[in-house]
Amino acid sequence: MRTVTEVAESGEGTESEAALVEEVDGLLRSVPLLVRQRGRQSLAGLEVTPPQFNALMDIARSGPLTMGDLCQHLYLASSTVTDLVDRMERAGLVERERDAVDRRVIRLHLTERGRAVIDQVMAARSAYLREVLRRMSAEDRRAVVRALRLIERQMLEVHER
Repeated sequence: MRTVTEVAESGEGTESEAALVEEVDGLLRSVPLLVRQRGRQSLAGLEVTPPQFNALMDIARSGPLTMGDLCQHLYLASSTVTDLVDRMERAGLVERERDAVDRRVIRLHLTERGRAVIDQVMAARSAYLREVLRRMSAEDRRAVVRALRLIERQMLEVHER
């Protein structure tokens, strides 16, 4: 079966809006899944699970997080995140520290090992994307970047409404 894009590019027919939306939706799910799968392959040797890596990335992006903040970022229940963080702490990926202002609050910080895991996985993902992009012509690479920027910009505009 040919894709909507192939039919549209051939000039043989007009694409229906529903078919176009379906194809774009599938591609927007497929590409990140392929990148994540490659990242998960590099996690296997590090003895870090995908949920642990997601937590590490959230802490790295947002700075030290409370357990409640991490629950919201991961969309998981408190008991699940507590178990996850307990295992991460035992593995030396994160550490819990009391907040300097409010001693009741405990914040999660990355350890050196946690940062090293992120660096290693991100390097593997970058190498994978570099390999994929090298297979494309310079023109196709520019077209991909333009299309992704356009999609992002339009999504942000719709999101802001």
